[in-house]
Amino acid sequence: MKHLLPVLCLFCCLVLSQQSALAQPKHRLSLRYNALNYVTPRLADQNLGNAYTDTDGFGLEAEYACRIAPKTFLAFPLKVGKGRVAENSRGAGEDKIIGNVDMLLHYNFLKHNVFLNPSMHFGIGAGWFPEEDVAKDALDVNLPMGLGLNFRLNKRVHLTAQTQYRLAGSSRSGWQHAIGLTQYLGKDKTEDKDKDGVPDLTDRCPDVPGLVAMMGCPDRDNDGVTDASDKCPDVAGLMTMMGCPDRDSDGITDAEDTCPDVAGLAAFKGCPDTDSDGITDAEDKCPTVAGLAAFMGCPDTDKDGITDAEDKCPREAGPASNMGCPVLDRDGDGVADKDDVCPDEKGTAKGYGCPDTDGDGVYDNEDRCITVAGPASNRGCPEIKKEDKAKVELAVKAVQFESGKSVLLKSSYKVLDDVADVLKRYPYYSLDMKGYTDSQGEAPANMDLSIRRAKTCYDYLISKGVKASQITSQGFGETKPIADNMNAAGRAKNRRVEFDLIVK
Repeated sequence: MKHLLPVLCLFCCLVLSQQSALAQPKHRLSLRYNALNYVTPRLADQNLGNAYTDTDGFGLEAEYACRIAPKTFLAFPLKVGKGRVAENSRGAGEDKIIGNVDMLLHYNFLKHNVFLNPSMHFGIGAGWFPEEDVAKDALDVNLPMGLGLNFRLNKRVHLTAQTQYRLAGSSRSGWQHAIGLTQYLGKDKTEDKDKDGVPDLTDRCPDVPGLVAMMGCPDRDNDGVTDASDKCPDVAGLMTMMGCPDRDSDGITDAEDTCPDVAGLAAFKGCPDTDSDGITDAEDKCPTVAGLAAFMGCPDTDKDGITDAEDKCPREAGPASNMGCPVLDRDGDGVADKDDVCPDEKGTAKGYGCPDTDGDGVYDNEDRCITVAGPASNRGCPEIKKEDKAKVELAVKAVQFESGKSVLLKSSYKVLDDVADVLKRYPYYSLDMKGYTDSQGEAPANMDLSIRRAKTCYDYLISKGVKASQITSQGFGETKPIADNMNAAGRAKNRRVEFDLIVK
């Protein structure tokens, strides 16, 4: 008996470990006929001979069991019968009423719906043996264990046969061989009418094949929304849209969205209104700027009836005849300020509002000599006299310098004096002086020499009263020869200062 307590504890642990499976048990009831043998199992008694080779009694068994795992039942059998129990080594014994009550774990090796299903069982139980001798215990603790076969007669009824050895703490160990019928009760967890792999017990759509992930309900478009709840069962969509698609993610299903590829507003059936002026972008000629319905969504800031895009003065109201600009004419010359090139000087329409002070046909806005008449070819300035022009041209040839220096020869003074006189008499002309050298010597040195020579001429003219604004000077060294540097005559021509007289 000292070994029974650990075995009992192990058994209880096994039962408790299965409690999570008791949430939805499948029940069964069994009735069996038992053949009893409480003599021959006493293997320690070697001198019994063949005194009890057959069964020594019979009994009836009623059992209730509930499923606690896919192939495991927790069973509570109750047995009552009559049998002979050996009382000594000579095999003496007499027929007695015997009772058993057990708690067993039944394990089926296969699913219950197969034709032939072997099983095993074990557990803990109690045996009741009424005795005339009250000194002897009438109750024994047993450890029943055995094997069985289940023959499937139909979906609910099985023929069962089993053999069981009951290990007792006294001399009452024995065999029990049983045959009987088992009736399954309640809904079969494994039954699957629509053959979709989801048992009917948990199948929310037991009559229609579906998906395990959908608890047995179909989802034709595989969007995670069952067909029964899917407003668009043939098109994959979103759970938040009850299974309907929303390509632009604006909260409006494609079927109801007039602009399904562009996020929009419910008020415009899914179409956008970027500038929030109440006109959809598709109908708005100015979709990024809030405007008026009367102008198809374009603004009219000055409210003059002309859209800003067509209004030359969008912030000042004006008539359409003046392209939306107010008719302003500050100088009173009859040319509106918007068209007047010279809005503060009274002019003529032909001159776009500008005057022609010297009357030479070149209007003051383009005339470089406003008070002196001159041809348009000379930008309104009088042309320089030939003899004066000749004096400037002579300077190109006559201005000379000391060799290798930027010092003027005295013969150059008279030439430059004439150039200064021309510039003072023609103040609307300017002189651009450019210095050059021949190719003898180093290029950097030649460049520096050409700059200094041009500057020498510049300084001389300034000293003669010419305005600095009329003169510019620059040097180009040996970069722009006008003759061959391979001979003395060519090099002499290349050593020069050019004087270009132009209208400012």
